[in-house]
Amino acid sequence: QVQLVESGGGLVQAGGSLRLSCAASRSIGSIAVMSWYRQAPGKQRELVAAITNGGTISYADSVKGRFTISRDNAKNTVYLQMNSLKLEDTAVYYCNAASFPGPYWGQGTQVTVSS
Repeated sequence: QVQLVESGGGLVQAGGSLRLSCAASRSIGSIAVMSWYRQAPGKQRELVAAITNGGTISYADSVKGRFTISRDNAKNTVYLQMNSLKLEDTAVYYCNAASFPGPYWGQGTQVTVSS
């Protein structure tokens, strides 16, 4: 099992930046995929970005060029750098670890973008 704790959310103006962190309770080096999802009010949870333990990265089209996912296996932490934030980025952001017998989810961190 692995526990995930997100941090770094908050209130930011449109065009601003935030960096989210996801701290894992154990080594993430063996976890094949670490991901960030988000869920806005009234909408389904959607994949924002994912990174494999081999370094392959993918992004949702809506965040390409603005968000950057990274992982620091030594710190058991995954990051999501979010730049040029838009109103539509407002959501609860969740960290996900694709690891048997999971997947595992964090509790989420709120990101609110204001005009």
